Amino acid sequence: MALLDGAAYGQTDTLKYKVFVGTWNLGGSSPSDDLNLEDWLDTDRSSYDIYVLGFQEIVPLSARNVLGLEKSKISTKWNSLIGTTLNKSLPDHQVYHAEEGGYRRVSSGRKFRCIMSKQMVGIFVSLWVRDDLSNYIRYPSVSCIGCGIMGCLRNKGSVSLRFCLHETSFCFVCCHLASGGKQGDEMHRNADFMDILSRTCFRSGSSVDLPKKILDHDRVVLFGDLNYRISMTDGKTRSLVEQKEWSILLDRDQLRFELSEGGAFEGWNEGAITFSPTYKYLPNSDEYCWFAQGRKGEKRRAPAWCDRILWVGEGLKQNRYERCESKLSDHRAVRAVFTAEVDVLKLMNSLDEFFLSHNFDDIVDITRRMEEEI
Repeated sequence: MALLDGAAYGQTDTLKYKVFVGTWNLGGSSPSDDLNLEDWLDTDRSSYDIYVLGFQEIVPLSARNVLGLEKSKISTKWNSLIGTTLNKSLPDHQVYHAEEGGYRRVSSGRKFRCIMSKQMVGIFVSLWVRDDLSNYIRYPSVSCIGCGIMGCLRNKGSVSLRFCLHETSFCFVCCHLASGGKQGDEMHRNADFMDILSRTCFRSGSSVDLPKKILDHDRVVLFGDLNYRISMTDGKTRSLVEQKEWSILLDRDQLRFELSEGGAFEGWNEGAITFSPTYKYLPNSDEYCWFAQGRKGEKRRAPAWCDRILWVGEGLKQNRYERCESKLSDHRAVRAVFTAEVDVLKLMNSLDEFFLSHNFDDIVDITRRMEEEI
């Protein structure tokens, strides 16, 4: 999508940014003030440009919460924890790399800033970018779609974020699709997905032709508790989980079928899954709930890869796809790291290079000396 005439006529350069996408179904669990998010957010690497974090069941999906107002206090607490974790012990100084003709900035303002966040009942999405990159984020917009009971309540559905980075549009769709492990329940999930694609719509720009629908964007990522299960008898599933035969189980994964030709997700991509099923665990335990005996109040669910991250189109390369081991809820968090190609106007790139070059420094020095002589 060409936002400006220069982009339309190919007068652009391509930059690459590292994008972190994370999803976590919290099962209605509230975070403690000292909850450690460093493992999930991979802060040791400190090399990401953008974080997009999606949560499901940030509050219990009770009738009171579904019919009531958004719980802004809990989302504010999560944003506070995220910001503290991302900005812990990060330097504020700029780093330059010497090259022929001057210097190029390779990192600057490593602190992260929350650009936008949105909660719809249990779904919460938060976008964080490097501080020095935030000036290039434009046209942010949010679209919420409620599915769930009677097709309109918001206990299930999606929260989608749209923004443009330089001349490239991004859309991140955080979903919580219909639950259920019975045969045929996957059709409800497919219907939710198609409903989200159809009904999601972003506001248009007054002077710029902005994408309105999800698939109109240049870079699209869909993530969340998609709730797809394993189409296999309970006894066979249990045996294969105990043997950690992930490849055999994945052959019967419902979402894998929907990603194939003729499926609801035809054309979408998913990285190789090398981790164990992310659902359903006993909270604060490494034990699948299905194998637990005599745990009062716990619903037994066959293990499944409910929590997934997909993308569609070109310009995105997935580098990592893995689960994390926080035991806060009955789901394990999942993350993916992408390299995203972004178009930048050559004029803008040239100005950046000039202001970071020794030529600009020389002009500043000459101007300062002239002022001193006066």
